[in-house]
Amino acid sequence: MELYLGWLKKYRKEPDEADPLGMILCAGKSEEHIALLELEKSGIHVASYWTDLPPKEQLERKLHDAVRLARARLDADAARSRSSSPSS
Repeated sequence: MELYLGWLKKYRKEPDEADPLGMILCAGKSEEHIALLELEKSGIHVASYWTDLPPKEQLERKLHDAVRLARARLDADAARSRSSSPSS
């Protein structure tokens, strides 16, 4: 996760954007796993723990929306690159 977020920050982040963030969905919570990760040293922060997932339809909709937005951004970046590159 850190490698990917670092790559995004270096190569894809626009000057007016906040640093990228990642989301990890876990099926359970283990205090031992959390302690072993040493989150305070890695710069990873936990936004929240849910004991129950939202309804499946709501979670699917949120994930699909995130994918749609990411694809739109990639398309816009590609179009911007094509328009700014010199013609051959």
